[in-house]
Amino acid sequence: MEGPDKSMGSKEYSPEGSANLPEYGVQEDHNRSFMGRFIDGFKRDPNAHATPKGAVGADGRVYDVEGAAAATANTGLQRSLKGRHLQMIAIGGSIGTGLFVGSGSALATGGPASLLIAFIIIGIMLYCTVHALGEMAVLFPVAGSFSAYSTRFLDPAWGFAMGWNYALQWLVVLPLEIVAATITIQYWSNGSINNDAWVAIFLVMIIVINLFGVKGYGEAEFVFAIIKVIAVVGFIILGIILDCGGGPQGGYIGGSRWYNPGAFHNGFKGLCSSFVTAAFAFAGTELVGLAAAETANPRKSLPSAVKQVFWRITLFYIVSLTLVGLLVPYDEPRLINGTSSADAKASPFVIAIENAGIGGLPSVFNVVIMIAVLSVGNSSIYGSSRTLAALAEQNQAPKILGYIDRKGRPIVAIGVAGVLGLLAFFAGSDKEQDAFNWMLALSGLSSIFTWGSICLAHVRFRRAWSKQGHSLDELAFRSQPGVIGSWIGFILNCLVLIAQFWTGAWPVGWRELGAGGQTEAFFEAYLAAPVVILFYIPYKLWYRTPFVRSHNMDLHTGIRDLNVAELIAEERAERASWPRWKRVSHTSSSSISRRSANNTLRPTNSSAKLIMWQLLILMLHT
Repeated sequence: MEGPDKSMGSKEYSPEGSANLPEYGVQEDHNRSFMGRFIDGFKRDPNAHATPKGAVGADGRVYDVEGAAAATANTGLQRSLKGRHLQMIAIGGSIGTGLFVGSGSALATGGPASLLIAFIIIGIMLYCTVHALGEMAVLFPVAGSFSAYSTRFLDPAWGFAMGWNYALQWLVVLPLEIVAATITIQYWSNGSINNDAWVAIFLVMIIVINLFGVKGYGEAEFVFAIIKVIAVVGFIILGIILDCGGGPQGGYIGGSRWYNPGAFHNGFKGLCSSFVTAAFAFAGTELVGLAAAETANPRKSLPSAVKQVFWRITLFYIVSLTLVGLLVPYDEPRLINGTSSADAKASPFVIAIENAGIGGLPSVFNVVIMIAVLSVGNSSIYGSSRTLAALAEQNQAPKILGYIDRKGRPIVAIGVAGVLGLLAFFAGSDKEQDAFNWMLALSGLSSIFTWGSICLAHVRFRRAWSKQGHSLDELAFRSQPGVIGSWIGFILNCLVLIAQFWTGAWPVGWRELGAGGQTEAFFEAYLAAPVVILFYIPYKLWYRTPFVRSHNMDLHTGIRDLNVAELIAEERAERASWPRWKRVSHTSSSSISRRSANNTLRPTNSSAKLIMWQLLILMLHT
């Protein structure tokens, strides 16, 4: 056989010439250098979008309906998070300076009883909110922003306002956490080292972690959360010992701090003044829903992670702050009380250990606080970058923010968050305490609006779900407190906003502040409200968006396609790999199909559940 015609043009097809070409869709790597691969990683991935085609746009209308069902199941962001990452994000992801440092301000303002009541109320609110979010996130996976739920179930204009409210909240949290870190690090330096040096160190570390993508975020958060959990559990054990008189100095303390100087400070107004601090301390709890969109198996990992939130609220916040109130009096001069920057050198956790006369351990706990700062700062860049990318994809923000590189990173949004982190250099000026207070007020109250919107969106979703002929058995995951819990969460959010307006307009000691001081105090306490109004009203008037009626709600676009047979096969494969003790003792309803069975038939013991499971498998096979 003769070879190919030598006269054939170089651009014509040749079987021999195409034999070594890669298959369609496969990119060939020509032994390129590390630097070349590194640079190419920052190039845009043309197939990647933070929000899939078919999601609700800024105009409130659904676009690309035909491709919505398939497209919304996949996002352009990497799905590299594993179940262990999501579990630790749920347990300890948002434990930061709001708990370790900011709680000192609430203790000084309201006393130990007000501190505890405020955190319990916000904790109940968060429990209801996260379950409502989990139910919607399993059914409608949204990458980057919770505003889509407000857009779809409430009002597109309100969704626009909530998207930017959430983005600004996280953009402010990064410099806030770094400023709080410099305040805490003065425990060692006593101002001998310029705070800007520490700002530069922390900011570079946080940005570098996020440049490793979602997997870097997950692994870092996994390690950070473990350290924080160990520290809080250790403090709880130590606090019980100290309160019972087992410390080096001895002496039973009990509840004496609640009698002298007292349980309450500044009465009811002191209690209401603690709500913003409590809200800021809980901010980030909703990151479980945000991270689920980048999880390898979110329909299994998200429900179990949501259930961990209850234990985090109870153990890490309520129990630890109860012990803080028993060990530290509210008139302790070292607590943060807003009078000067010198008062912000240590957290009430550290003060409790110092008062017990334990040497060395306060420094160890301050190291934990530094790690908590890195953790929440890490989460702030993650949350803000994903939210900005989603807003850009829905035409609610500049399109450049939706740039996603080939490593699955919204690199431009990460850069914007990093640049705004430069605000933390206020820590090196004499305006350090003012910067801390303003950023705390903006980020704290922003969470209240976000949580209230999630609860109300869940109420409206359930109404539409029932009105359009769907049953609760069709839901892959069902909120434990249900619609009643969402109503409780929404009402509590509204009451907190009312109470905060009162304490902002007439704060503690407002007669001594004068007109200028009273105005400044109001905006420090209520800064987020004007921001939300400025986003909502102009958008509402410009686009004339209607309030979404329950019978008109879109409950099909972007819904997660749940294949029951596929889920059962996955469960059987996983159970086969379990050790015998786990197969016998496992009684929790971890899979979606078992949850449906438990909700309908409700077996009374583990053997009955196993029999039902086997019957369901046989029915599907036949």
